[in-house]
Amino acid sequence: MELKLYDTLTKDKPPFRPLDPNNVRMYVCGPTVYDFAHIGNARPVIVFDMLFRLLRHVYGADHVTYVRNITDVDDKINDRAARDYPGLPLNEAIRKVTEQTEKQFHADVDALGCLRPTVEPRATEHIAEMRAIIEKLIANGNAYVAQDHVLFSVATDPDYGKLARRSLDEMLAGARVDVAPYKREPMDFVLWKPSKPGEPSWPSPAGIAVEGRPGWHIECSAMAWKHLGERFDIHGGGIDLVFPHHENELAQSCCAFHSDRMANVWMHNGFLQVEGEKMSKSLGNFVTIRELLVNWRGRSWPGDALRFAMMQTHYRSPIDWSLAACDQAFNTLKDFFSVAGPVSGPPPAAVVEALADDLNTPKAIAELHALRKQVHEPGDAVSVALGNALAFLGLDARRFADWVAQADAGVVSNAGKIDELIAARAAARARKDFKESDRIRDELAARGIVLKDGKDAAGKPMTTWEIAR
Repeated sequence: MELKLYDTLTKDKPPFRPLDPNNVRMYVCGPTVYDFAHIGNARPVIVFDMLFRLLRHVYGADHVTYVRNITDVDDKINDRAARDYPGLPLNEAIRKVTEQTEKQFHADVDALGCLRPTVEPRATEHIAEMRAIIEKLIANGNAYVAQDHVLFSVATDPDYGKLARRSLDEMLAGARVDVAPYKREPMDFVLWKPSKPGEPSWPSPAGIAVEGRPGWHIECSAMAWKHLGERFDIHGGGIDLVFPHHENELAQSCCAFHSDRMANVWMHNGFLQVEGEKMSKSLGNFVTIRELLVNWRGRSWPGDALRFAMMQTHYRSPIDWSLAACDQAFNTLKDFFSVAGPVSGPPPAAVVEALADDLNTPKAIAELHALRKQVHEPGDAVSVALGNALAFLGLDARRFADWVAQADAGVVSNAGKIDELIAARAAARARKDFKESDRIRDELAARGIVLKDGKDAAGKPMTTWEIAR
């Protein structure tokens, strides 16, 4: 078996050769934590989870490092914090928004059967690395200071545009470029900018007197450098990130470290639309992962069915999300699980080989159907092979069965209300209103919901729930 991955930079699919087989390294752009993740956000999460699983299978779980960042400094976060918590200082409000949204994101992608990355760095914890790269770029003549900003000088990088395969004129014509008097050239982009009053701020690089905050692109370069080094194996994300985000990442990292490559392979998943149209709130077809799990147009599906529906289309192709596709995925997966044997070994070679061909999930699914046709009875050798294959693809029989049981009990459609009541109980406990806290607990118990109080990894109180058995 030979692993081949399509490289956006070279437009080729050569055999994958890691820089160090004992430490295969992958970076994927993660969420900006200001709201629930939508189904388009789920696509790269699932795609690169599949690749993470494949790399672990090929090279060993202890020899793969997967970094997916969390962007926790952004104008959208600031706006959401000011809107939701007008009575709090902005920095305190921002912390509330980012902590809550990160928990929501993890809950949703956990339901999709995605493994947690090896490292999930937060942008605000890597300011020192951002400043260091900016200082290198200034020293190298690739960046300049103007009106308390630091900007990357695109003209100093002769390779700029090679990822997007566009000339400067083409990029300028197609981009939404900020017009600013302090720019030398229109395409120059911000590495650091002064903070507005009340916004998050840190001491600025390059001797700038006023405090500021990083631009978006420098964040990922800094986090990738910190956790994976100056050069690593794979950089992933959605096709919409090729320009300007990944183009700018590539430029600033290569110029800072005097390298011709940042990642050996650049991988991008295709666009997602909903029932034939581009997803947008104005069209009324904007859908979050949480809505699909709880209530989308009066329906809901287990995370495994959503994952399986996503896998029907090759990751580089556009995908059309629909009610029918979710239903078909659910029914097919239910049939597979009805005959699949217990997980007891490695996946069938044919399934691994399908994924090794640039994550060809449609071909892998075809192999599942072939196995299903050969099953004579649950527990035979073919059914065990089917079970092993499903597990390798991140599809969990127990999790699926638990969801079905909850749906039969009428709980899934009420999950949103359950979360609201749990949040209200947490607020009551925080203000030491234990009578109200107990009332909400008893109300949920009457519905067959058992609460479990505990602490998260940071030692903060948290509550989970499950169906009473």
